[in-house]
Amino acid sequence: MTTPVFRFAPSPNGQLHLGHALSAILNFEAARAAGGRFLLRIEDIDRARCTPELEAGIFTDLAWLGLHWETPVRRQSDHFGDYRTALDRLTALGLVYPAYLTRAEIAGAVARAEAAGKLWPRDPDGAPLYPGDAAVLGPEALHQRIAASTGHALRLDMKKALRVAGGPLFWEETGAGPDGERGRIAADPARWGDVVLARKDTPTSYHLSVVIDDATQGVTHVMRGQDLFQATAVHRLLQQLLDLPRPVYHHHRLVLDETGRKLSKSRGDTALGALRESGASPDDIRRMIGL
Repeated sequence: MTTPVFRFAPSPNGQLHLGHALSAILNFEAARAAGGRFLLRIEDIDRARCTPELEAGIFTDLAWLGLHWETPVRRQSDHFGDYRTALDRLTALGLVYPAYLTRAEIAGAVARAEAAGKLWPRDPDGAPLYPGDAAVLGPEALHQRIAASTGHALRLDMKKALRVAGGPLFWEETGAGPDGERGRIAADPARWGDVVLARKDTPTSYHLSVVIDDATQGVTHVMRGQDLFQATAVHRLLQQLLDLPRPVYHHHRLVLDETGRKLSKSRGDTALGALRESGASPDDIRRMIGL
């Protein structure tokens, strides 16, 4: 019988808040109830924003909550080679292409199209789908960028990837999606368009690294917030293309502020460290997140 493996995987690019506390505690308690393992993973692929000080704060906050985890802790920044190997495999299948448009050029192309009355397709998070280099730059300008080895991102050719994957994709959901979806969920990665797999300043992406990490660490149960429910479709596609195991997914409710907005590290919402310094106890945190 396979031992259940759960994980909590924060990014050290800000302080943990109440939403992180909910996810960490749910994973820890689910692992304990199942007689399984609880792992902590540091998702620090963004080397510009992630710092050792913030990582240390994560350890402090989680220990204060009464959580403990296996060591050593996996840090994504130590495993860029693993993601490169996976990227090379997808490239060998003809599924990866260089994308030269800047964010400003993408925004400009979308703005012009919408000003002309065109309804631009957007992914489940609301970001516009990639318009394609040639369509925006034209063949000559694109050729010049390629010849000049201009910095670029690497994107997944979604149409080709779906053909290679073959057949319908799905995942088992034991939690619930934003609209209450549960059970066997049909995955529709096409809604995300040609997702980024690596950037010029970051040799991997969240989508690619998370599926490699989960497979490498033997994660059997991925328990995370509902805001990542739709992204599971992309993860299932990458798992299929790379012959990786399929975990069971459980998307839990989010902790929202008084306006119904999801908490954000970038705004310092309800940081656990600040709450601790103000006199809150771990039991207070549990009450605040509805446990």
